[in-house]
Amino acid sequence: MFDRSIQAIAIAVLTVTAAFSQSPAIAFTGATVIDGNGGPPLGNAVVVVTGSRITAVGPRASVRIPSGAQSIDASGRYLVPGFIDTNVHLSLYGGMKERYESLVRYHSRQNEIVLEAAQIDLKHGITTVRDSYGMLIPLAQVRDRIARGEAIGARIQCAGNIVGWGGPYSITFSLTPEKDLTLFQEQMNDYVAQGAGENLKDMTPDELRAAINRYLDKGPDFIKYGGTSHFSQPTFIGFSPEAQKVMVDEAHKRGRAAETHSTTIEGLRLSILAGIDLIQHPEVLTPREMPDDLLRAIKDRGIVCSMLVSTITGEAWTKHLKAREEARKKQDEAQKKGLQHEQTAAELRKRDSDLGADLETRRRNAQKLIQAGCRVTAGTDSYWGAALELAREPKPENQDHGIGTILAIEGLVELGMTPSQAIVAATKNGAMACRKLDQFGTIEPGKLADLLVLEADPLADIHNIRKVQTVMKEGKAIDTARLPETRVLSSAR
Repeated sequence: MFDRSIQAIAIAVLTVTAAFSQSPAIAFTGATVIDGNGGPPLGNAVVVVTGSRITAVGPRASVRIPSGAQSIDASGRYLVPGFIDTNVHLSLYGGMKERYESLVRYHSRQNEIVLEAAQIDLKHGITTVRDSYGMLIPLAQVRDRIARGEAIGARIQCAGNIVGWGGPYSITFSLTPEKDLTLFQEQMNDYVAQGAGENLKDMTPDELRAAINRYLDKGPDFIKYGGTSHFSQPTFIGFSPEAQKVMVDEAHKRGRAAETHSTTIEGLRLSILAGIDLIQHPEVLTPREMPDDLLRAIKDRGIVCSMLVSTITGEAWTKHLKAREEARKKQDEAQKKGLQHEQTAAELRKRDSDLGADLETRRRNAQKLIQAGCRVTAGTDSYWGAALELAREPKPENQDHGIGTILAIEGLVELGMTPSQAIVAATKNGAMACRKLDQFGTIEPGKLADLLVLEADPLADIHNIRKVQTVMKEGKAIDTARLPETRVLSSAR
């Protein structure tokens, strides 16, 4: 799926990287620059990179290439900013059955697993990721190693626990009764929650304020809280309006963003009123369509919408359409036999579930958010499934690290964006979600040199984002053929 060819320009960039000590700058010449701002592309351009940053961008005729710079002919190529995924899960946090067995077996290798995922993302041109749920300690440790230049990988921001939830084996996360847990599962709940679990739901505002600051002291880059319960039906509101405002305000005081998992109309409304910066999977309002007043509030407040796109587009949507037709035939056959009772509410819900009504509602909500002009980013919920030796079936590719993000960006076009808008969503808007637009997300002087060299025009066909010839992060070309350096849970497919 991912183009691993190493053409002349890739070899040249790698040679330049090795010669950084002798060369003060690199100049890409002749490329078409798609800068991530959404404007028209700049043909026959020059991009100068000095050290880790972009120092000049402009038409070839007007940009002076510094004396001694290594010049790379990128004619016929396309430069875009590195991509950003605003909803990933790099650590192995378990689950029931096979994933529980995998967590038992591999928990001691969490740091390797986090780095492995970050390297798979980088291999596909995703230079920055926001991890919105997982094991805070290994996530922060690997984040810091990458930031110090001690390891190669996508730049990481992490939240750790979803505040107010109790870890992977809890009522709030997986409807798992505490009385049924093993000691290891209890330990994993504590390790994920880091003191910011279900106990926070019973706190007064003052107690909650202190608890949130204790959690912030542990080093998350942003706060994600459970505005509602996870995926239970019915879905319950998680925190009072006062409690939500406390969490948002305390995060803002510390210079951190605050985001929510809120999957009902009123639950999401409360989170918006609390002042959140970002909504994870805002299209998920099971089982309702988003009302117009909520759309307006999201747009007017400039709230970032991290959309879970790859599971409602592409192959996932094609499979749904086929399954829906098969379910309709079965339901029609059952109807012909004649029901002897009026269908119960539970039966009606099962009928809708079999027809994929929730997925169709999610897709309509995603399209409404795009059409309304909301600030959308690409998110995947990419995660580790069971270890290969413990899995009966492969995990869906659309939530794999790396390729899942590419599928999500392509899916934005399927939902109604232009290719240019999809690239903005995956670059500039992603940087805004990270609160780092001054540092990366667009190709502009002063920004970190997170650049992708593509072999074909992504504005003509968004699928050309797969044709990555060179990945550059902070001015250094990445030898993607080596990534991931150590395979723990991934295959070489």
